[in-house]
Amino acid sequence: MERKLTLNNNIEEIPLLANFIDSVAEEAGIDFATAMSLNLALEEAVVNVMQYAYPAGTHGTVDICAKADGGKLTLIIADSGTPFDPTQKEEVDISQDIESRQIGGLGIHLIREIMDNIRYEYADGKNILTMSKNI
Repeated sequence: MERKLTLNNNIEEIPLLANFIDSVAEEAGIDFATAMSLNLALEEAVVNVMQYAYPAGTHGTVDICAKADGGKLTLIIADSGTPFDPTQKEEVDISQDIESRQIGGLGIHLIREIMDNIRYEYADGKNILTMSKNI
């Protein structure tokens, strides 16, 4: 099974992600709770691309591909914005109280908690974030 979705770098298109994950989950036989967590991880990654990959006022797209096979779901997010490797972001110290923590980093922390594997590469002028989950 493979499904694809392309969004403009416009936060108003984020609700389309839930429909996308719902259809992927249904086709792949993924339970509701897992589908919800996958949607959260995907939303965090895509919103970060929309907010930071392209300079303000610049049109860009975010391509999302979902592949399910052999008990594994792989989500691939690609954009042609500014190169950025979220996997190099330091772990957030969630033991600190909210006032002591640095701003940012919770999104990638959440993605790391939900997904089983995360990989980044920059190829052919594109940021490519590959996240997989054993299902």
